Amino acid sequence: MNSPAWQKSSYSGSSNACVEVRTVAGLIELRESDEGDVIVRTTARKFSAFLQGAKDGEFDHLLPGA
Repeated sequence: MNSPAWQKSSYSGSSNACVEVRTVAGLIELRESDEGDVIVRTTARKFSAFLQGAKDGEFDHLLPGA
C-alpha cells in the first residue's frame, strides 16, 4: 500500500527547506524536508490547536531576539 504524498505550503515555492505534512491512518504526520526520516505524528485535534496557537503568537517568545 502506498502512503499519501507529502505536501508543503505553497509559500515554500521551490525551496526544499520546509515542513511537509500528510495524513496517514487518521494521524497527521510532519517532517522537515531535509530530515525526511524524522517524522512527528499527532492527532488532527492537537495539530489544529498547535496551528491556532502559532497564529495567536503563543510561541513568539521562542523566536530569536524575542
